[in-house]
Amino acid sequence: MSQSQFLGERVGGVRVAFCTPRRPPSAGRLEGRVVVLDLAFASGKPVPPYPSVTHKLIEQLGPRLACYLDHHDSVHHAEFSADPRFILATKVEHGACPEMVTEERVARAGEVNTILCHNDFDGLASAAKWLNGGREPYEGCDADSYAIDTRLGSPSPEGARIDRALRGEPKSSELRLEVIRLMLSELRDEALWAKVDEAGAQTLALEREANALAEGYRALSDRVVFVDATYHEASFDRTHLLLRGQEKAQVAVARFGDSVTFAAPFNSGVNFLSLFSLSGGMPTVVSIPLKRLRGALLMLKVPTSTVSQLLDDLDLT
Repeated sequence: MSQSQFLGERVGGVRVAFCTPRRPPSAGRLEGRVVVLDLAFASGKPVPPYPSVTHKLIEQLGPRLACYLDHHDSVHHAEFSADPRFILATKVEHGACPEMVTEERVARAGEVNTILCHNDFDGLASAAKWLNGGREPYEGCDADSYAIDTRLGSPSPEGARIDRALRGEPKSSELRLEVIRLMLSELRDEALWAKVDEAGAQTLALEREANALAEGYRALSDRVVFVDATYHEASFDRTHLLLRGQEKAQVAVARFGDSVTFAAPFNSGVNFLSLFSLSGGMPTVVSIPLKRLRGALLMLKVPTSTVSQLLDDLDLT
């Protein structure tokens, strides 16, 4: 089974499963009462008669849903405001999900059989905190989650090692279970650390390639830089490439083949969703088809002559 829809193993008597927002498992494959953590509403992906795959999961779980806790912006939040099982916030209100997992909320949810969480650091930390009764599985876990999910500030050295490992093996379900177990060991299990560091070594090489590619960023205006990563032969870390771009300007734009990704800092106030008329997802990181590049850059007030020159250079005119 693919890591994007892994149904998990038991950790402390509770089955831990993880997935991506746009590919949740069917409710029938989730055991007993279920808690959903850090799983954004998959807006823009309707599954008739449901407005999204997220709605389908919620409807199918029915009364087995013990709690749904998330911090990603969505127009669908209002639909569930009267249901106390739903604890929904925006990214501005809570930069990371684990800070929303509290002892009171875990106790109120009662006994659960399955935790379904997002497969990134934020989701895994949320699951570990829930399994630990709403308490941080290790000191500083909430702060690490905030730094990693918002890309503001720096995580602890241990948090950085885990984050690097997860990015180095984005499709490894086994690694994600090991990370949860490592967190619950208060980061003391040396055998698990060895596996984490082995995975993280791959990311260091990917970051080096991203650093080299970032040298090719070109300024389009005082707040927008652009790089074409389409023909870079070696593998590289896309997130790291975009972060390097944000060191040069507020908005980093990177072309990856037939799509273009726009990224701005979490606290920049930029909202690409409204600017580009998109639905769902993070307001500060979006991907659009390459054919929309001209219009998107003009919306960011890049001079028309600069946009035309860029498209000429990319042989897109």
